[in-house]
Amino acid sequence: MKTLPLFIDGHFTQSQADTFIDVTNPADNSVIARVPCATQSEMQAAVDSAQRAFESWRETPVSERARLMLRYQHLLKTHHDEIAEILSLETGKTFEDAKGDVWRGIEVVEHAANIASLMMGETVENVARSIDCYSLTQPLGVCAGITPFNFPAMIPLWMFPLAIACGNTFILKPSEQDPMTPTRLVELFVEAGAPEGVLQVIHGGKEQVDFLLDHQAVKALSFVGSVPVGQYIYRRGTENLKRVQAFAGAKNHMVVMPDANKEQVISNIVGASVGAAGQRCMAISVVVLVGETQAWAEDIQQALGEVTPGLWNDNQAAYGPLISPKAKERVLELIKAGKEEGARCLLDGSAFTVKGYEQGNWVGPTLFADVTTDMRIYNEEIFGPVLCLMNVDSLDEAIEVVNANPYGNGTSIFTASGAAARKYQHKISVGQVGINVPIPVPLPFFSFTGWKGSFYGDQHAYGKQAVRFYTETKTVTARWFEGDIPAGPNMTIHLK
Repeated sequence: MKTLPLFIDGHFTQSQADTFIDVTNPADNSVIARVPCATQSEMQAAVDSAQRAFESWRETPVSERARLMLRYQHLLKTHHDEIAEILSLETGKTFEDAKGDVWRGIEVVEHAANIASLMMGETVENVARSIDCYSLTQPLGVCAGITPFNFPAMIPLWMFPLAIACGNTFILKPSEQDPMTPTRLVELFVEAGAPEGVLQVIHGGKEQVDFLLDHQAVKALSFVGSVPVGQYIYRRGTENLKRVQAFAGAKNHMVVMPDANKEQVISNIVGASVGAAGQRCMAISVVVLVGETQAWAEDIQQALGEVTPGLWNDNQAAYGPLISPKAKERVLELIKAGKEEGARCLLDGSAFTVKGYEQGNWVGPTLFADVTTDMRIYNEEIFGPVLCLMNVDSLDEAIEVVNANPYGNGTSIFTASGAAARKYQHKISVGQVGINVPIPVPLPFFSFTGWKGSFYGDQHAYGKQAVRFYTETKTVTARWFEGDIPAGPNMTIHLK
């Protein structure tokens, strides 16, 4: 059985750990690898290496750091499909979905190649007589990232390329559920010419996370995951006086106005709700039907009923299995709760299986109508292929429902009315808004801007905000005296 290595001080090395975690194929729960829980000495070695490397890496010209990212994005594109196949095997994602995961990460690396302009400071001449003031953008030191299972390519690539391009060194703790994809990303980073010690990889669970949260050498930490863990990460990290950005859960609403294009709306609902088996923090899990659109429930039921999960290499499969038996058990428990609380179950995927892969973590598309805000299936993030339909009479009522929700990751409105769209985008208390776009994840020139209980911190992922998160601003006030300028025939000019 393959045991994933650690990556410390520029070398892949087998851990001396005595505790290992199985990596399974979600389609049948067969064990395909195992991952070690790094020891204290191994984690300390990673920190020591990152600290040493920082002293030289921070002095590396920004143009050289940018060229490293250019080489890296080229290698990622060259090996795009290979990475996607590894990703599909350990996550269960369809091949097309896996390729999208990889590509969205590549876009962030491309953005990191523009690091020189992103780190420019500001200058004001003559803030006082003969005094100039200017700012410098400088790296923090050792940074760390803790990434989730659902995007094992994209989310690590949200973190370490930008942090390293800014002049920091980085320690990555990828999800123990699908570590093979991040390992391949690191191999290509080494091939791109990354200096020894600039990137480290440790594996494990809570003990390894706590090490990073507590170690005083780690200056900033990025996290993506569930709400309880995100809150824990933020509290413990900030208690240790670190910068922390913690991206947590969501309950994303799509509001459908009566003037929306019905065919387009239903097509978008299907992909946005059950794509990736609903295991994404930007999935649409609630559709708010306004006025006459409440009659569309049966059409939505019919469209979702035509969706079939399957294996990663099945071209007819709409999505794959859930990541683990535990994840499936939780989704099934919430489906049961929805029925018991009085929601109308129009589609029930609880008993779905794939022939020959009955031991996999399969859940078919599931649809509830007449959902209310006091139900568990509304209040909890299901993280599965389950869609809730709610009914309201007006746009104002829809806005009220969405704003009352404790999460604020993403939302969308489908309408032909510019006035309705503008009112919605202005009034809604959600960080990422789509207008006739179901999943409004911004490209890397912007930032991933979840609000409320979906994010804990100040500066968000990628874009200019990530550069500010991974750097510190130094302001210099300088005065030079004209009387000190050398002059006369005895002045010597030295040229190098």
